[in-house]
Amino acid sequence: MTIKTTARLSTAAYLALSLLSNAIAATDLRYVPATIDGERLLVRDDRQPALFTADYGDCLGGSSLINVTRFEAAYYKDNMTVAFHLGGYTDLAKEDIMMFLGVYAYGESRFELTFNPCNANIWSACPLQAGVPIEAAGFIPVSPMDVSGIPDLALTIPDFEGESVLRIFSNSTQTEIGCFAAQITNGNTFEHRAVVSSTLAAFTIFAALSSFATVAYYDSTISTRNHYAHSCSVLVVFAVWHHIFYSGALSVNWPTVLIAFWSNYAWAGGMISLERMQSVINWFVGTAKSSTSGTIASIESAYNIHEIYKRYASSKAFEIEDLVQRSVTGILASRLANTINIEASVDTGTAFRFYGRSIKPGVPLPGDHFGFAGTLAKQSIPAVNAFTTGLIWFLILVASVIFAVVSFKLLLEGLCHLKLIRHNCCAYFRGHLGGYVLISALRTLLIGFFTITFLAISQFSFLVSAGPAVLACIVLLGFLLGLGGIACWACISKYKHSYHISEPDRINLEKIKILKFLPWCRLSRQSDLPRSGDKVYIGSVPWWRISTFAEDKSVHHDSDFTKNFGWLVSRFRRTRWWFFTVWLLYEFIRACFLAGAAGQPMVQVFGLLAVEVVALLGLIKLRPFEGQRLNVVVVYSLGFSKVVTVALSATFMTRFDLPRIPATVVGIIIIVIHGFLTIAVLVAVIIGAITSYMSITRNQNTIRPKQWNHMRTRYLQHVESRSHDIPRPRHTRARSEHELQSGPYFYVNEVKRLPKVEDEDYVFMHEIKTDPYAPQLSLPESHLYDTIDLPLPRTASIQSQMSLSSLPRRARLHRASWSSQDFCTSTIRTPDFDSRPTSRILHRLNTGTDSCDDLQQQRFESD
Repeated sequence: MTIKTTARLSTAAYLALSLLSNAIAATDLRYVPATIDGERLLVRDDRQPALFTADYGDCLGGSSLINVTRFEAAYYKDNMTVAFHLGGYTDLAKEDIMMFLGVYAYGESRFELTFNPCNANIWSACPLQAGVPIEAAGFIPVSPMDVSGIPDLALTIPDFEGESVLRIFSNSTQTEIGCFAAQITNGNTFEHRAVVSSTLAAFTIFAALSSFATVAYYDSTISTRNHYAHSCSVLVVFAVWHHIFYSGALSVNWPTVLIAFWSNYAWAGGMISLERMQSVINWFVGTAKSSTSGTIASIESAYNIHEIYKRYASSKAFEIEDLVQRSVTGILASRLANTINIEASVDTGTAFRFYGRSIKPGVPLPGDHFGFAGTLAKQSIPAVNAFTTGLIWFLILVASVIFAVVSFKLLLEGLCHLKLIRHNCCAYFRGHLGGYVLISALRTLLIGFFTITFLAISQFSFLVSAGPAVLACIVLLGFLLGLGGIACWACISKYKHSYHISEPDRINLEKIKILKFLPWCRLSRQSDLPRSGDKVYIGSVPWWRISTFAEDKSVHHDSDFTKNFGWLVSRFRRTRWWFFTVWLLYEFIRACFLAGAAGQPMVQVFGLLAVEVVALLGLIKLRPFEGQRLNVVVVYSLGFSKVVTVALSATFMTRFDLPRIPATVVGIIIIVIHGFLTIAVLVAVIIGAITSYMSITRNQNTIRPKQWNHMRTRYLQHVESRSHDIPRPRHTRARSEHELQSGPYFYVNEVKRLPKVEDEDYVFMHEIKTDPYAPQLSLPESHLYDTIDLPLPRTASIQSQMSLSSLPRRARLHRASWSSQDFCTSTIRTPDFDSRPTSRILHRLNTGTDSCDDLQQQRFESD
């Protein structure tokens, strides 16, 4: 046992030592010396460089005499080296070459190096020979002065905007025979499709489920419509995603940060690249490719070939080349001492782990982000394939929606058969599956109207083959005639059975001030708000209005109309039910400007800006949605974002030649705006899911959590009140008070009453006292009451009480029959007839000295 145990321990120790030695050897192979913050350290050989290249392409348009299969360049800040690797082959029999490596950041040259591959120990390219694979790799040391143009911010800023260009020249002809450009990055980016795109897609599906639940839970057409109007709209969610991504369709030179950020929303626009799908589309479109991309200024004017060969022929160039050769030899020797071989590193890929791929035909060069083609380059989709790609994914979406509705119905039937749910659960949905499937498909077509229309019009710019153009024409006509015809049918159905008349009207332009100092004008109809003398008007324009002879039934209370066209009108207010026609027209105009005017950037940008400004003002005036959240998202958040995005994008036009660093700052501002818009939509989706839960539990006594019961009661009351589309009273009162204060006014705070003649008439006073319908008045005390057997008033001030008569509040109530007959027949006991006007009048009336008319005139004169 002891011998066997000792043998086993020896074997285990030998294996452990072997593994340890192999690990040490592997560690030695993977680490190289570097200087970090002045301290000499060992760093991994396959570490991420400070700057390195991504995808690459032929900047000669495919006419290079060298076919490149691999191109990488990297800058290591820790040991101040520039590594490059070029792999490929050529058909040239034998050619000596010169190489030029340039690094450009934000439109300016940051690093340039010209060298002979023979002097840099790149033997596979010294000279170029047909049949000999090219493996040009090297590690070139650089000095701090060489990289002084690269700021430290460039090593950390997301989506560093730079290009690395490798040019190959023939020594015999002194002409350029190869050019390859690659985008430079530092590894930090706004592009996070795995996280951001998945999160946005999850919230979108969540919004679709919560919205569909309010329709599937059917109790009555009117009630279901009311709650559906306040759920989260999938149309609005996709409108936001489409706005963000298709903002890149403007024909301007976009910053890299925007292209990277917008790639997170590409899935919503149907721009999802699959290798097999693109291969089929390439076969359908054809091999000829074209794009609407621009040109990179740094590549166009990056070199002067005569200066390159002039510098190379000078003695100074030979000295620099000799220094480079000795430095490269020293670095290679140190690596060989550490058992690292440059060819081995090329084969295994340890030293060049960060590299890109060759771009596809039709895709702009890396770093070229001009127009919609530059936006699609991040997805590796040629612009000529955009329509076919979007159409395929849209058809997949429609099929998925139909499949989901049918699957939900089958799931309910299965649960009902297993008695896990009640038999009457979603009974209406289960009995009308065909209608729900049709409405879901039509709603999906409405959601994709802008995307398909824009892509179809864009396809007409790429007349590379007849097949895609014919397909685009058919699809465009189908959408315009299909959805446009349904919209017209809905309007005709509404007005077919009602009597309407078109009457002349006017639009008044009222002069107002915003924030009490900014001049503005407010539009109002003469029929709704007639002109007022205390307001200032700029003018008026002729208009018209459509009125009805009789009170028609509300569009949302028409069950048949709601069942047929509720997918179009149900989310809009009762008085704005026709807004879907305006929305379709607006989306079509946007698509025409973005796609049809792509060749005229000035017309496209400023024309679209005018459209967005008019649309924003119209949306603020109409506020078409019945749900307040939808108005906030569409009218204010989305409308503001569209106007600001187009306005800021105008600065990226090549005519204005904005430097790339300020352009990047403007791009980050746009990202912030789109980020806040995205957050607003996500919050609206969450709130919409909560309100949908309250809607489908409206027939239950209580819900969980119990703290939501009071909130649900308020929400249900809000849904009911909003369905009537009546302005809130408190807003009307506030507006009336403001208008009252803004114009001329006066107040009657106090009225002093003087004694009247009728105060001394005891008959009149007695009637006022005994009349139950007379207001209670307190009149001035007089000694007349001492001689008349009448009680004194109980108060000495005017009492404000409600009168049952039709007199105003402070009016005096006179006798119903106050005539001359009363004067002529009235008698009064008073000790002094001459001291009181009333006594003299009655005395003359009894004696007949004056007529009744004269006595009345004298009475009024004495008063």
